[in-house]
Amino acid sequence: MTADTDPSDARPDAVQSAPSQSGPAQSDQTQSDPAPKPGTARRKRLLMLAMPLLLVLIGGGLWLFGGRYVSTDNAYIHQPMMSAAPEVGGRVAEVLVTENQHVTAGTPLFRIDPTDYRIALQSAEAQLSAARLTVAKERAAYATAEAQLASAHAIADVQARELNRQSQLSERGVGSQAALDDATIAGRTAENAVRVAERQLAAAAAALGGDPEAETDSLPAVRAALATRAAAQRDLDRTTVRAATDGTVSQIEGLNVGQFVAAGSGIATLVNGDDSWIEANFKETQLGSLSQGQPVTIEVDAYPGLELHGAVESFGSATGSQFSLIPAQNATGNWVKVVQRVPVRIRLDDTSDRPLRDGMSVGVSVDTGATRLDALRG
Repeated sequence: MTADTDPSDARPDAVQSAPSQSGPAQSDQTQSDPAPKPGTARRKRLLMLAMPLLLVLIGGGLWLFGGRYVSTDNAYIHQPMMSAAPEVGGRVAEVLVTENQHVTAGTPLFRIDPTDYRIALQSAEAQLSAARLTVAKERAAYATAEAQLASAHAIADVQARELNRQSQLSERGVGSQAALDDATIAGRTAENAVRVAERQLAAAAAALGGDPEAETDSLPAVRAALATRAAAQRDLDRTTVRAATDGTVSQIEGLNVGQFVAAGSGIATLVNGDDSWIEANFKETQLGSLSQGQPVTIEVDAYPGLELHGAVESFGSATGSQFSLIPAQNATGNWVKVVQRVPVRIRLDDTSDRPLRDGMSVGVSVDTGATRLDALRG
């Protein structure tokens, strides 16, 4: 101890250092965990073993008691669509409906310029009149041939009697040979005239179709003229294109007055919204549990919460890929198996206040009536 050190100052330091040495020992005792109980570890091990087993049992039960409902979102609404196409060609004279207008069967949609078709009808009517006039002339010719035949028969009868008289006079020796010869020639001439008249009458009858008493309009020439006029009238009527069925007009907005349209070209489309069905494309692996008549629940994507009901109506005869423009060629080295889809037609049994439109997406769920467990039981 040096002269600068105070003994009284050293003792408090010693006293103060004592608590610092006992502090860590007390802290270790307060922070130490209590000893684990023997049953806790056992319960943890049992829980770790039971949880996977329970999950397997739950999953297996769900699988066995599932499979009753077969569903797909690859389903769409379909409605009858009919093309409104003119049956004659020409320039459009008038468009009578607008896009998305509802029409009934027979409603005029548009008209084609009828000028050329009216001219054709007038020409056909003139041909019909000419044919009827020709028949009238042929009837007159037939009547003339009948009269000529009757006259020829009368002359032939007279000449036959004269020949008979001259023959009797010649046999008695009181008649001249010249008179007999003249009578013979006259008789033969009269017979030839009869044959000529008969041929003329037959020709006149043939011109009248073999039946001189037939109605004028039933004769071949007149019937041909009537058919020509009917065709001309039909073409004229077809210049007004009408709706073939009830429906909504679509795709007519591009039709303009003055535009040339060809016969048979699709100008507009009529969609019949009153007749709807569902075409659902199920995977081929789902078809085994489907059959006709099974009830179907339908949800329309456009109307959340709307639920419709129907039934399985029929199954497609081929997968959808077989009807594509370029069917898949599977006979190649890089072939990859892809699950195919088969179209299934579903009948709608419900009607909806909300409009159903062709091509709308829907989700369908078919109630097969049997779970996988039922299938395993056979």
